[in-house]
Amino acid sequence: MADRTRIEWAQATWNPLVGCTKVSAGCDNCYALGEVNRRHAAALSPKTSPRMLEAFPARFDTVSIRPERFLTQPLRWAQPRRIFVNSLSDLFHTDVPDEFIARVFAVMALAPQHTFQLLTKRHARMRSLLSSPRFADLFDQAVCDSPDWDVRLREAAVESAQNLMRRGEALRPLPNAWIGVSVEDQHWADIRIPALLGTPAAVRWISAEPLLGPVDLTGRGGTGVYALPDPAEYDGGEPVCQQHGMERCTQGCAFLDWVVAGGESGQGARPMHPQWARDLRDQCTAADVPFLFKQWGSHRPVTRAEVIERSDRLVYFADQPGPDSAWLRHVPRKSAGRELDGRTHDGYPQAVRT
Repeated sequence: MADRTRIEWAQATWNPLVGCTKVSAGCDNCYALGEVNRRHAAALSPKTSPRMLEAFPARFDTVSIRPERFLTQPLRWAQPRRIFVNSLSDLFHTDVPDEFIARVFAVMALAPQHTFQLLTKRHARMRSLLSSPRFADLFDQAVCDSPDWDVRLREAAVESAQNLMRRGEALRPLPNAWIGVSVEDQHWADIRIPALLGTPAAVRWISAEPLLGPVDLTGRGGTGVYALPDPAEYDGGEPVCQQHGMERCTQGCAFLDWVVAGGESGQGARPMHPQWARDLRDQCTAADVPFLFKQWGSHRPVTRAEVIERSDRLVYFADQPGPDSAWLRHVPRKSAGRELDGRTHDGYPQAVRT
């Protein structure tokens, strides 16, 4: 947990949990695994407080609920922040009790000054749990009855619960919670995004990082999901719902509100073809959906001149050749930068829709 972070789209991280298990190819070079191992090793130092060992367990493949002070940390941050929830775990992991997930949502409800950014690869549990009346009851109990809140927080919790949920129905989307899924290729886009679009949320988004293959979010290619409204160029007007022919469909259709993309970094990083990132950018631009390009990772594109000048540590995508874009060089993450075609892309969702 940190009141700052190097993650480009967040301003802080919040980790009431630590530990996870791999579920797909996007997990193969998990950065959180290395981060937790590094912090656990540092905690073994005689000069380190014993509380550090409690905070960073030795086994990353076992989900550990951390001490109470980590759960309530955002309540002590007065300055508004974009907070990445569980950068070292997955909130919807099967080993996390429903009751604890409800407590996490209770903290988010009690900290409306912050924006909470959730990501998961457990799309099925996310959808079923957040859509269930039982979870609304668990949330109500968490914010109103927990002995861990002080009197001031409990009073605020009662008002919060009355505003955010109705007894016997699913929890209304928290306006400050952005719910997202990780998508590394088309296969997982087809599986995870429909579950996301069927989940109650004020903002729905995807993190296509590490981007391991092309992803079509328009559904017009014969494969892929219909996750973006039709671009204005198809009828000369505003982006519209393909099914019902209206902007920001009111007939129950949901779309993505934000797309983040980036390449993989670290040991064993797999290269990202530049065209995969360009295609996502162009799809978002056409549909008027904010797009953020996070990083190239450990491989950056090189020009033909650079290829001729120095050929070591190059990666070539033979299936998608090109004079400039098909070649990449393995470099340190910071050297690769985050410019896509000469500029940065830092789009964020502006409006909250439920």
